[in-house]
Amino acid sequence: MAILKHLLLISALVPLVLSYPFYPQTCYTKVLSMAQELTHWAADLKRDPETSYCMAHMPNLYIDVHNGCVMYKMSTYIQMVEGLRQHRCAYTRDVRKLGVTMRQLFIIMSERCHGDLVFTVFDCSALER
Repeated sequence: MAILKHLLLISALVPLVLSYPFYPQTCYTKVLSMAQELTHWAADLKRDPETSYCMAHMPNLYIDVHNGCVMYKMSTYIQMVEGLRQHRCAYTRDVRKLGVTMRQLFIIMSERCHGDLVFTVFDCSALER
């Protein structure tokens, strides 16, 4: 009976183990996923009733990790988020977390993944959509 329970347990766990991706996340995939997350997050903050009144003047954020102008765009946006301190929405958790996460992405792109990223486009106007 005990052997049957162990076989049943093993037969249930083997498909889970085999379906799990064992490859580690690369620097490029981490940057790409963070950029997409931040783009959606900034758009959500502009629509959120709690933060829309002070995020309305912020430009739309679009992070294209293949564009050479993205580092300048991100540093400008980080400064703008940090400059929201005179408004009440800067003290909400979501706005602060947006600024901190964007700074983390900036550091990852500039220091840790510097050799892994390839900028294929240098079109700053493409980031202003």
